[in-house]
Amino acid sequence: MRSTIFFLLAFGLTTAFGQNKQVLYGFDEIPQSLLLNPGTKVPQKSHFGIPLLSQIHFNGGASGVSVYDIFGNSNVDISTRVRDKIFEMTNKDFFTVTQQLEILNFGWRAKNEIYFSGGVYQEFDFISYFPKDLALLAWEGNRDYIGYEFDLGELSTTGDLLTVYHFGANKAINNRLTVGARVKLYSSMLSYRSTNNKGTFVTELGDENSVNIYEHRVQDADVSVETSGIASLTDDFSAGKLVGRAFFGGNLGVGLDVGATYDITDRITASASVLDFGAIFHTKDTENYRATGSYTLDGIELIFPPLSEGESTFPYYDDLEDEVEREIPVDTLTNSYTQLRPLQTYASVKYSFGKMVGGSKECDCRNMGGGVERAQAVGLQFYSIFRPKGPQMAGTLFYYRRLFEFLSAKATYTIDPYTYSNVGLGLATDLGKFNFYIAADNILNYGNIAKAKSVSLQLGFNIKVDQE
Repeated sequence: MRSTIFFLLAFGLTTAFGQNKQVLYGFDEIPQSLLLNPGTKVPQKSHFGIPLLSQIHFNGGASGVSVYDIFGNSNVDISTRVRDKIFEMTNKDFFTVTQQLEILNFGWRAKNEIYFSGGVYQEFDFISYFPKDLALLAWEGNRDYIGYEFDLGELSTTGDLLTVYHFGANKAINNRLTVGARVKLYSSMLSYRSTNNKGTFVTELGDENSVNIYEHRVQDADVSVETSGIASLTDDFSAGKLVGRAFFGGNLGVGLDVGATYDITDRITASASVLDFGAIFHTKDTENYRATGSYTLDGIELIFPPLSEGESTFPYYDDLEDEVEREIPVDTLTNSYTQLRPLQTYASVKYSFGKMVGGSKECDCRNMGGGVERAQAVGLQFYSIFRPKGPQMAGTLFYYRRLFEFLSAKATYTIDPYTYSNVGLGLATDLGKFNFYIAADNILNYGNIAKAKSVSLQLGFNIKVDQE
């Protein structure tokens, strides 16, 4: 039973996600690539995403374990497999979940050649680091860990449900440099975080004054949880409340994306972007909890009254609970707090080769303007996202090819905290004004997705009007 409970989190890996969209980044035929680099090249005259279908995104994973590791066919019993994984994983391993649903997306090129774009999307983002010490304590107990200080500071987790409203501008400064920026307004629906915790739990041999052989001590504990938008829902949950918060009825924030693309030569192009430089200001419906202090338990002294006094009961555990709360009080506060958004960065360099293509005709010209590009490219990409215990990074090698006038493809090989063998593939097609794209990674594990430590899926439908 405890095997199943402990790894319910691991069981969620087939739907656990992170934020890197390595296939979509730099895929200029897809209008949503503007969300990853507001300074990317924009080949179309205008676009309009089909509402609720223009981007459906699931992406991410867990760094230390897969579902197959625990529940796959094996001669080793499940308890042993769980125990082995607990010892194998570290407190830097993590589980992440990110989901995005685009509600609206649009863009158009003005007479001054600035490409304006905007829209609305809903996002859920969650991360929880693996608390190895507490997992050891829960699984093994403290019998074999006398004198070992279990670290309460390994508790580190955040979660956010929000709506993002955005509007950006993109401009080709000359035939080599394109720049862009995007302003974001965040409307938070739910949020919690528990980071920067401190304290230890240790069991040691008692001295001659101890009631018991052992002493159990919580030392210098400082554990906190900050929440917004949750307290009111526990008393009276309604979908209407969440919908209202999605439309600026919740806690608000602001953010900024910036990016640029530069043609170093006719064949070599570099690009970079910084996303979600901003914060959410939690002032409404906040409820925060903080437990601080130290406590030593050296046993419970049982009292056995004489039989002549009849049956008596003593509230041992109620008294213990009261004593712990007295020594390590839990304060409930309603103060506001500011939460920085997880800053993301992308960078890439690519080498283009092959025939020149653009519009609906191939050409042999060397003019790279007017949406004309080479049919093939290879390159490198870098991605990072700031998390509570530091940045998480990934490197990607990619190959792009324009297969036909209406069909393009991008293949990727990514090394990230989840795996060293993440192969991804994306396709984008333009049939008249109708644009469809799909991208997925870890495709080598699709035969048995339980073996994957990360999965990814992005797809969407747009209407695009090309340059004349």
